[in-house]
Amino acid sequence: MTTEAPTTRRTPGTPCWVSLMVHHLDATQDFYGALFGWTFGPGPQQLGPYVRASLGGRMVAGLGELPPDRHLPVAWTPYMASDDAGGAAEQIRACGGTVGVGPLDAEEAGRLVIASDPTGAVFGVWQGGDHGGADAGGEPGTPVWNELMTQDSSMVGKFYQAVFGYEPEEQVPADPDRLTLLLDGRPVAAIHGVGDALPRDRGPHWLTYFEVADPDAAARQVTELGGRIVQPPRDDAAGRLAHVADPEGALFALVRTAR
Repeated sequence: MTTEAPTTRRTPGTPCWVSLMVHHLDATQDFYGALFGWTFGPGPQQLGPYVRASLGGRMVAGLGELPPDRHLPVAWTPYMASDDAGGAAEQIRACGGTVGVGPLDAEEAGRLVIASDPTGAVFGVWQGGDHGGADAGGEPGTPVWNELMTQDSSMVGKFYQAVFGYEPEEQVPADPDRLTLLLDGRPVAAIHGVGDALPRDRGPHWLTYFEVADPDAAARQVTELGGRIVQPPRDDAAGRLAHVADPEGALFALVRTAR
């Protein structure tokens, strides 16, 4: 078996990968391949069928297939870099979170944990081996941001601060319940408290933003490919963005980042 050369170490706490577990892997590859121009190759199979998506030969995301008897809602899951997945799992439990999977070796690629914060939002921890995370970022078709959508940012912000060492920065007065999470003074993610606007059927969840050249055209393409528009394209401080869902209901955002 061939392996990739080890990649550059990521600062612990940095979002380094996004992954989506679905019920119909082939159809999901068709959807994202058409939308973002991704191609696919095999990945670690510890949790079942799994492929890595690439863009121009560089890895950007992962897609896996749920067991037929697992009727779970599908959602994009961000993975935070760690030097010690086992230690991160212990810290997650100590701070009131729940570890659902792992620590688990993913062949030579690395070691993973899948967990949920005290509000139930699912996230992952990745201790890189041969696979350090996404190779591409910033250009159309790549994940560029992750934001936790929850009822109230303050309590859960303390959880992520304790687990990953983030420095939370309040965004006031523009948005009184949004925290930007900083690592070494650099923004890496955000927590947005939306109160009763949080969908009751979804609960607290992480939302991944994918860069696109034209959010309006990309949103239309989502519907043509069998997905739906959740929030139509609009201008925002981050740029122009739209919230959409794929055919299985996984939520994500399309953004043309403000330059």
